[in-house]
Amino acid sequence: MYRVINKQALFKRLFLYFLPLTLIGILIGAPFILLFIGALSLLLWHYHQLYRLSDWLLNQRSFNPPEGEGAWEQIFEGIYHLQHRNRKKRNELAELIRRFREGAEAVPDAVVVLQQDLSIVWCNQLALKVLGLQWPTDHGQRLDNLIRDPKFVKYMQLHHFDEPLELDSSHANDQVLEFRVMPYAEQLMMVVRDITRLKQLEQMRKDFVANVSHELRTPLTVVTGYLEMMDADNMPPPMMWERAHTTMIEQCKRMDSLVNQLLSLSRIEGARRHEKDRPVNVPAMLALIQTEALSVNQDKQHEVVFDVDPLLDILGSADELRSAFSNLVFNAIHYTKPHGKVVVSWQYNDKSACFSVKDNGDGIAPEHIHRLTERFYRVDKARSRKTGGSGLGLAITKHVLTRHDSSLEIQSTLGEGSCFSFSFTQDKVKIMTDGESHETVTLE
Repeated sequence: MYRVINKQALFKRLFLYFLPLTLIGILIGAPFILLFIGALSLLLWHYHQLYRLSDWLLNQRSFNPPEGEGAWEQIFEGIYHLQHRNRKKRNELAELIRRFREGAEAVPDAVVVLQQDLSIVWCNQLALKVLGLQWPTDHGQRLDNLIRDPKFVKYMQLHHFDEPLELDSSHANDQVLEFRVMPYAEQLMMVVRDITRLKQLEQMRKDFVANVSHELRTPLTVVTGYLEMMDADNMPPPMMWERAHTTMIEQCKRMDSLVNQLLSLSRIEGARRHEKDRPVNVPAMLALIQTEALSVNQDKQHEVVFDVDPLLDILGSADELRSAFSNLVFNAIHYTKPHGKVVVSWQYNDKSACFSVKDNGDGIAPEHIHRLTERFYRVDKARSRKTGGSGLGLAITKHVLTRHDSSLEIQSTLGEGSCFSFSFTQDKVKIMTDGESHETVTLE
């Protein structure tokens, strides 16, 4: 147990040390010589203890102090307890710093800690990837010397951090970064977030509103124009009325189809309950689609081939899956030049049910492929208007497949054609035997 020595105890020890020397010196007639020798011995002993203390603190790696004697025993123990407390505090501080850094690494954003002069104190791993920093090479470097965009330099120099800064990344194409700076404890914490997806969604929303407005404006303009020409006292001639009536009916059907597709897309975007899945007779469904496709194909005169496994069913929603299957088939017929070839396949491959639609049309440029499933997106707007497409078919297909744990794959080569395909995993596949009968397909 550590004991603290007070002044009284020290004086008592000195008194008990020099008293015998004084008495012996008086007896032999040389008290000052004995006191000098005793004081010199005590001084040398203390210097020896100081040496041991210095050697322990500077040279030895042992945490335990050397054995002390006399008052030095308490000094060694006191230093030992002081080091123990300091080591405990250092460990607690190191643990706190470690937890802070782990928390900063867990943040899904890039984090950089700066001094007031913008020199880098610390950054997480994501900052190295997003901002192109190098650690520890860039430690102490000014961030505005590493990110030389004039907008960023001006933003950091003005110290007006109420509003975030949006900046195009110089390390990744088409990436938009949002910089937020928060002063704290005479330092600055910068949080950098990738908002590319948000910007894309915002642009998609703007395109969606603009496209819907455009899609509805044309038929409304046609109908309104004809209605303004008519009144009870001034009806057009029978031939003009017949043409006007037919045109208005077509435009109203176009608006009705567009609204129904929007409602269908809105309905299937939500989560679905897989426990409501039922066996779907896909061969019968494709037989109906084939009949409709042959009717649509009368003008184009394509060679349409259906290669269907008659015993292959899946679990899912029949109405939704019919939209996905038919959209791909009808798109291939609409957008392939006359007298082309369209091959529709529904087969069991590698423990999955695979559906594909392949055509030998013009193909699609690579820069368009990743945007085909956006609402109202068209590769060739003029051609799409002519064929009457709304630009929602592939968006509906994408959401239907997502709800059935699948995804649309698109392969296309300019001048050679395209292949749209998707597959269903083993848990959704139902292979009928010769003695079994298919479930009845009920479609709205």
